[in-house]
Amino acid sequence: WQWLLATPVQFGLGARFYRGAWQALRNGSGTMDLLVALGTSAAYGLSCWLWLGSLGAADGVVPPLYFEASATVITLVLLGRWLETRAKRQTMAALEALQALRPDLARVWRDGRWLSVPLARLVVGDRVQVLAGERIPVDGRVLQGESLVDESLLTGESLPVDKQPGATVIGGTLNGDGVLELLTERLGSQSTLAQIIQLVEQAQLVKPPVQRLVDRVSAVFVPVVVTVAFLTLLGWGLWGGQWQPAVLHAVAVLVIACPCALGLATPTAIMVGTGVAARHGILIRDVVALEQARAIGRVIFDKTGTLTQGQPALVSWLAVADAGERIRACFPGARESTLEPVLWLAAGVGQSSTHPLGQALHRAAGSLPLPTIERVVSLPGRGMQGTLNGADGDWELSLGGERLLAELDVKLPDELALWQQQARANAQTVSFLLIRQASESWSLLAGFAFADPIKPESRAAVQQLQQAGIQVAMLSGDHLDVVSRVAGELGIQEYQASLLPQEKAAQVRRWQQAGQVQAMVGDGINDAPALAAAEVGIAMASGSDVAMQSASITLMRADPQLVLDAIRLSQQTYAKIRQNLFWAFIYNVLGIPLAAAGLLNPVVAGAAMAFSSVSVVSNALLLRRWQSARRPLEPQARSQGEVQASIGSKQHE
Repeated sequence: WQWLLATPVQFGLGARFYRGAWQALRNGSGTMDLLVALGTSAAYGLSCWLWLGSLGAADGVVPPLYFEASATVITLVLLGRWLETRAKRQTMAALEALQALRPDLARVWRDGRWLSVPLARLVVGDRVQVLAGERIPVDGRVLQGESLVDESLLTGESLPVDKQPGATVIGGTLNGDGVLELLTERLGSQSTLAQIIQLVEQAQLVKPPVQRLVDRVSAVFVPVVVTVAFLTLLGWGLWGGQWQPAVLHAVAVLVIACPCALGLATPTAIMVGTGVAARHGILIRDVVALEQARAIGRVIFDKTGTLTQGQPALVSWLAVADAGERIRACFPGARESTLEPVLWLAAGVGQSSTHPLGQALHRAAGSLPLPTIERVVSLPGRGMQGTLNGADGDWELSLGGERLLAELDVKLPDELALWQQQARANAQTVSFLLIRQASESWSLLAGFAFADPIKPESRAAVQQLQQAGIQVAMLSGDHLDVVSRVAGELGIQEYQASLLPQEKAAQVRRWQQAGQVQAMVGDGINDAPALAAAEVGIAMASGSDVAMQSASITLMRADPQLVLDAIRLSQQTYAKIRQNLFWAFIYNVLGIPLAAAGLLNPVVAGAAMAFSSVSVVSNALLLRRWQSARRPLEPQARSQGEVQASIGSKQHE
């Protein structure tokens, strides 16, 4: 029964090891496959020989057999290889997610009318129409129309970008509240999205496979074991004249050298380490991260959504002198609300809009009751307007930026002009609330400043990485003034702004030339090429699927402090692998000489092999005691907008 059960494992599942061993012999190298083939064949062959030899014995006693040893070794080594390849099966998912950004159809001007045409039938020079809320199908230039376009997935721009005639647009980005007519300039493989896909493919293909430590050791260990076993056979056979004991002693050498513990050393540490990491919100996808994260010299952060909240928040506002009294007099609801009157009114306008700034106003108001604004209309590239019924009739409200002020012929008072200048110096976006009744002139009520607030955890994350001797840099597609402000607040000395995805990846490769291991941390599609190009890509699970599939480590919480935890846990896991290899080989170092001297029979050799496996597993399980050494956040002065964003983030989680 042992033979019947072990034989399919030995020559079925184990066939790949024989093929690998034959290839290694042809190449003149010692590999894990050769070691597995030698050890399991020795255990299997000796068992068959002893079993068949016992058939003619007078007492009918069957000596100890080693069928289970060969089957166990093959099974455990295959388990390790399955763990290594499991994550690699999903590499194409990143490319599929990128492809999904492209619409299948485009609205093209043909034969005097707009027709829906498959993208494959478009040519350069076609006029394409994009309605509000649709994804832009081609790279091109705006011919007519105005709108806000969300480019954050591709460029990292934290706020929608105002597009007017003459502006360029990128295929795959999301059109906002206006209708655009485009002139097609790039299609197919020449488009920005196609180039990003190509960069991800190339980065995944050129990334060198991890050179397994066990293979490096096996290159020396295998020839030594084979030589010792052969010398043992010759020594006992030729000089002692006893060939049967010579075979037993030689087989004992091969059995104790059989890589059962060696096959467990890496997968057990990986299983325990990844399990501990998952409990701390860190997903480690492959062994490459475990081997390379321990030597990270520079951590490169994306800005939007990684170090910042990734969405605009209201950070301050300033009302004109009599705005509050005027609003309370006109609208009874303002007198009943606990909100500032100007915020109450502006948030009411914003709650009916999909504009990011309007939504930021709505979030700042929390769950408090707001006025119901009627007949809200979007003014592409300028803002929004609506109507609110007051105590003495209907009032028109407008919320927008400087272009809206110029269009409505409203001048800024000196106090608001100075406030706007200070907001601009802090890289903040400003909108204004205006009001009028009937055909009267528009009057200004207040100004509101918005910014993408820095995550409270980001300051501690950067500080802790720097204290650990790791350089910190930032690459972003956002404007220089915004990026420099964030870098200054976080203490980051190295940063670059206004970068396209391919430029981020190119900068990562330039830093790699200095010999340091680079880690890229990001959350957007625009970060995918850089994540794939870096030795260690770390993605935020709150971001896009493309970023996560391009990265070797995923942070399940959008907390940049987890980056240092991931590095330290990778170092600990890799240390356990090295310790496991020590336990896997210490028995060989002690047992092989004893077996060669005839002082260790195959039964004891098998027991030593099993005990080495127990030692490896027990040592790996000690990794479960690992705890994060993260310090609590130091109190930081935060603006009202940051507080509101933090509250909203906690409610969302």
